[in-house]
Amino acid sequence: MVSFDLKSHQTSLKITEEIRVKGTVQGVGFRPTVYRLAKANQLLGEVSNDGQGVLIIVVGHPTSIDNFIQQLEKEKPPLARITEIIRHQMEEIKKFTDFSIIKSNKNLIKTEIAPDAATCESCKAETFDPYTRWYRYPFTNCTNCGPRLSIIKHLPYDRIQTSMADFLMCRECQEDYDDPLNRRFHAQPIACHICGPKAWLERADGKPVNFSMFSMLDDVDAVATLIQQGYIIAIKGLGGFHLACDATNEEVVAKLRKLKKRPDKPLALMAKDIQIIDQYCYINQAEKELLQSPAAPIVLLKQKNSAIANSVALGHNYLGFMLPYTPLHHLIFKRLKNPVVFTSANLADEPQCIDNEDAKQKLASIAHYLLLHNREIVNRVDDSVVRILPNSSSQILRRGRGYAPTPIDLPAGFENIAPILAMGSELKNTFCLLREGQGILSQHIGDLENLAAWESYRHTLELYLGLLEYKITENPQLEKKSNKNIAIAVDLHPEYLATKHGKELAANYSLPIYFTQHHHAHIAACMVENGLPIDTQRILGIALDGLGYGEDGTFWGGEFLLADYHSYKRVGTFKPVAMLGGEKAIYEPWRNTYAHLQAAFGDDENSIFSESSEYKYIDLVKFFRKKPLKLLSQMEKKGINSPLASSCGRLFDAVAAAIGICRESCSYEGQGAIALESIAESWILNHPKETGVYSFAVQNKELKEEFNLLYLESRWMWQELLVDLQKNISQGAMAAKFHRGLAKGIVLMVKEIRNQYPEAKINQVALTGGVFQNQILLTQVWSLLEEMDIKVLTHSRIPPNDGGLSLGQAAIAASRIAVNKFNE
Repeated sequence: MVSFDLKSHQTSLKITEEIRVKGTVQGVGFRPTVYRLAKANQLLGEVSNDGQGVLIIVVGHPTSIDNFIQQLEKEKPPLARITEIIRHQMEEIKKFTDFSIIKSNKNLIKTEIAPDAATCESCKAETFDPYTRWYRYPFTNCTNCGPRLSIIKHLPYDRIQTSMADFLMCRECQEDYDDPLNRRFHAQPIACHICGPKAWLERADGKPVNFSMFSMLDDVDAVATLIQQGYIIAIKGLGGFHLACDATNEEVVAKLRKLKKRPDKPLALMAKDIQIIDQYCYINQAEKELLQSPAAPIVLLKQKNSAIANSVALGHNYLGFMLPYTPLHHLIFKRLKNPVVFTSANLADEPQCIDNEDAKQKLASIAHYLLLHNREIVNRVDDSVVRILPNSSSQILRRGRGYAPTPIDLPAGFENIAPILAMGSELKNTFCLLREGQGILSQHIGDLENLAAWESYRHTLELYLGLLEYKITENPQLEKKSNKNIAIAVDLHPEYLATKHGKELAANYSLPIYFTQHHHAHIAACMVENGLPIDTQRILGIALDGLGYGEDGTFWGGEFLLADYHSYKRVGTFKPVAMLGGEKAIYEPWRNTYAHLQAAFGDDENSIFSESSEYKYIDLVKFFRKKPLKLLSQMEKKGINSPLASSCGRLFDAVAAAIGICRESCSYEGQGAIALESIAESWILNHPKETGVYSFAVQNKELKEEFNLLYLESRWMWQELLVDLQKNISQGAMAAKFHRGLAKGIVLMVKEIRNQYPEAKINQVALTGGVFQNQILLTQVWSLLEEMDIKVLTHSRIPPNDGGLSLGQAAIAASRIAVNKFNE
């Protein structure tokens, strides 16, 4: 958007304009671009960074200034993002003799923080060119690439405000830094062998490295040899440490899994180039572009039944690959022809290490060697995870390096809302700062139930508040020039650590606090991402996930809500079923299967577990006869550690366990559901003409105090599944029938809601929540809804899982603030 108030615009005389550029315009080579274009248009003046972005003063003919603005929008640097250009003609003609870049001004922070960016082709070429001073330098960078968020301490983004402040530039680097025509002009992390950070290799046991064991050019090159020889290496990178080993060496991968305490979860992979990835996975053009983008995320790719799949991603049809994204990576991978496991360096569920001493202590029992460097990582930033959907749109599953903290531009109506801090969820946590029509979503933090992750959450939150100069005091202020109070938004769950922390902040500093229902927040986040204005009328949102705290005090997880940003009405749900043993049910899926069968058929003498049952000879029933079923039934009847949950995620677990997938136990939440999707996908691919489905029904029943609440009944699905188990139908066929049946059941619920609530005029539906990471379910529900002429809203730029929840919390709080303000 460009706005200006020129006086006497049509004149041949020179004028002076003040031009304000907002967006991601610091640390991305924006001022050098301004300098070059100003000189090309024969303009005089100056350009500087400040807290609001970039400030330009130009003197010249109006037509030249117009041309300058047009070129600036078209030729902005690759990493820049312009959100607004404000032009104002000044009364006096400023006197300049040239155009120059001047020192930054520090005032109220309104600019954006740039994400870290993968090495550009120019820097990569220099790193391998023996005739440049960056030959084999692991930290080569310029204004088009390199560290940003991971090294910044304060804004404006100047070297002194980053962890590069400790490294005094040598004469040659200073000359490049000062040269407006150089690619490294004001590149804050600029460095070389002489003046910059160093990398070195250490043994994890503290003994000296015996370099005679392998040929090498330098310590970084030695890592390649060590990986080839079957060692596990801890590598300090851009936003944290990684653990690396040869992905084709099953023995070392198994050892890594055991030591890292990650027995089953898929492991991320890195490969030298697209050609190597192509040996293991199918890659379409959209996926190729994503891999090679400045964000350089982990991309989930359909595997070619490769030999590494069993050790790296057992039970999955996809492998998570990324390309080298720093010079250090490129140097390591120069002569590596095999893919390399490149997983975050941590114990299971803990945040990845970022500090040298911490890594030495925590990783000594896992890695044989550590490749360290002395550039401080200020902000921990995990690798992002992205996939391309069948319709060629992208879906971010974890938003970290390369994407965070790029702001989400909020829809119309959110522009003048006072600042809001949304605390996020317990799992896959992010927090969100809402200000001036933008949602600044943090990078992925992780699961706060882990102490180290909780400490990381608080540390990262403090860093963001400091970076953006949010001050929480007795009289909360953004800065001296502002007196707008910060509001707090939290989840309803009283035991979430993020909720407790938000309540403490609100109580200690007299801040307004807004409680948001979990699934309403999911839907609101989807609405924001799809650009629905703040005054949008209620739409139908379908939020499917594992668990979220409901307003009735039970756990929800399969919800159909008529919702706007301000409020919602729960109009449909999955039938609530007990979680036998509470959290145990997540990691012992057979408990969910038993609870669902009990809910469907009861536990009297005619139950499927009785001696007279027609199903008594199937393996599932034989399995259950070895379990303490009477005790479990008593627990459920007496409500002992058996909370009701309308969870779609637990239904997936139950079906997976029923057909023999992760029946006894699983090592992480959703493991069975993911495997169920994988075998269903393979079956559907190999049997495209089969259309069998399991049956779901929509019923109307009073649940607790809610009247006319529709619920999805799975009794008939279970009946049909048991018959298939009797017939020894293949797992793939049953998994496919479940997916197709559930998709049709969900759409049947939408049709019934439409019939019962004609006044709602439902013509668009939001699909959100972690279950909609399931591609089969998402695409089938999407297709069936479009057949009903319903517009489908989904996620692309933020995760559908709890990683996007904080954005929805902030939007709900903003709407309620707006309504309160209107009613005052």
